[in-house]
Amino acid sequence: MRNNIINGLLAAVVVLSSVSCKKELENINKNPNATENPQPDYLLTAATKLTADVYWGVANNMGSSLLLVQHWAMIQYTDPDRYIFSNSSFITLWNTGYGQSITDLNKVISLGTDQGIPNYKGVALVLRSWVFQLLTDAYGDIPYRQAGKIDSFLTPAYDTQRDVYLGLLDDLKTAQATLDPAGAAIAGDPLYNGDIPSWKKFANSLRLRIALRIADREPVLAKQVLTDVQAEGSGYIGSNAETAQLIYQNSPNQNPVSNTFDTRNDYRISKTIVDRLFALNDPRLAAYADTTADATPKKYVGLPNGLTVGDAAGFGFTKISKPDSLNFRAPHAPAVILSYAEALFDRAEAAARGFTGENASDLYNQAIQASFSQYAITDPTVIAGYLAQPAVQYDAANFKQSIGQQKWIALFGQGLEAFAEWRRLDYPQLTPAVAGVLNGQIPVRFIYPGTEQSLNGANYTKAVQLQGADLLTTKLWFDVN
Repeated sequence: MRNNIINGLLAAVVVLSSVSCKKELENINKNPNATENPQPDYLLTAATKLTADVYWGVANNMGSSLLLVQHWAMIQYTDPDRYIFSNSSFITLWNTGYGQSITDLNKVISLGTDQGIPNYKGVALVLRSWVFQLLTDAYGDIPYRQAGKIDSFLTPAYDTQRDVYLGLLDDLKTAQATLDPAGAAIAGDPLYNGDIPSWKKFANSLRLRIALRIADREPVLAKQVLTDVQAEGSGYIGSNAETAQLIYQNSPNQNPVSNTFDTRNDYRISKTIVDRLFALNDPRLAAYADTTADATPKKYVGLPNGLTVGDAAGFGFTKISKPDSLNFRAPHAPAVILSYAEALFDRAEAAARGFTGENASDLYNQAIQASFSQYAITDPTVIAGYLAQPAVQYDAANFKQSIGQQKWIALFGQGLEAFAEWRRLDYPQLTPAVAGVLNGQIPVRFIYPGTEQSLNGANYTKAVQLQGADLLTTKLWFDVN
C-alpha cells in the first residue's frame, strides 16, 4: 500500500509538471503523521520545550558557550574547550530554531488570528523573537524576514544583524499591543500558565535586552525603545517569581543538564569563576558548585579551561567540583530564559547610558540582591557585607566593568546569554584557553552550519561577503570593541 501511494505521488508529479515546484513540494512533503487540525496550545508547549532544550542543552550551552565564557570546563574530550569546532558543531540551534521552533510559533500566530484568540499570537511573537535573538546573537546575519515561509522562500535571504534586531523590536511592540489580560485565555503555556500580565512584562524585558544589544551602534533608537516601554506602562519582570523560565519535570522531560550527567562525566566548573567567587567571598559559590567528591583544602575546586585530554585527566575526576546538583543537575532544575536579576542589570545599564531617569547604582545593587535571592541567599548581613566590598561597589565611571563583572556571575549556567553579554560589555576580561587553537583568541561567534553552504549557498555567500569570513573570530555587528 505504501509503495502504491509513493508511486501515485511520483506519477502526479509527472502529470502536473507545469504546476509550480513549490506547490508540489508542499503537497509531497506533508507529514502523514501530523494532524490536519493542529491545536495552538499543543504547538505552544512543544515550541517552548524544544527551544528551551536546545538553549540549555549540550551543543549550544554546556559544550560551547558555557566553556567560552568560562563558567564550565571539560575534564575529558576537551576539544570544544580548546575551541576545536567544525561547521557541524552548532547545527542544532539552527535546525531546531528554524525547522521546528519558528515553524511551530508561526502556526500558533496564524491559529490565534484565525480562532479569534489574539493572546496566542502575542505569546508566540514573544517566543519567536527570543528564538531569532538567540540565532542572531550566535551567528550574526541570519534569515529573518523570509524565514519559516517555505511556500514562498525555499532558500531564504539573510538579513543583517542590525535589521534583525530592529525587526524583533517591532515584533515585540506588536506583541505587547496584542497581549490583552482581558482577552480570551490561552492554554499550553509552560512558562506563565497563561498569565498575560507576566507575558507583557517578559515582552518588555526582552525589548530592553535587545535595545541594549544595539545601544553601542544605535543609541538614539535604543533610547526610543525604552521611552516607548515606559509609555506603554506594563513594566518589566519585577520579582524572581516573574522570571521567564521553564521548570522541567521527571524523565523523559527532565532538564537536559540532568539528562547529560546521568550518563556522562565530561563537565566541571571552571577555575575562572571559582577563583573569582572565592576572591569576592561570594556565597553563590555554594549554589553554583558541588564540593569535590574527594576532600580538598578548599572544598570547591575549578578546572582551567582548554586543557589537553591528558592534562585535564591529571587533575583527577574526584578532585574538581561539578556544577551544583540541586540548581543545575537536578531533573526539575529550570532553564532560565530571562531573570529578574538580568532585568535589573539591564535597567541599571539603561540608566547609566542616560536612556532613563532611574538610579543606576540602586538598580545595580538590587540586581545583585535579586541574584542572591534567586538561590535562596537572603541573610541581610551577608548581602550588606558583599555589597560593601570595593571590588563590588558600582563604578559610575566604568559601568560596563561593574555591570559586566556582576552580570557574568549572575548569568552562570545561561551560556548563550552570558556569551552575548561578555562580547558586548567586554567584561570580565578572560584569559584564552590554556591549549586553545586560535592563536590566543577566544571565539566571538558560532560558525554557520555546513548545510547552509550546500542548501542555501548563494545567500550564505552573500552574507559572508557582507559580514566577514565565516570564522569563530569574526566579530558581529553588535560587538563594537
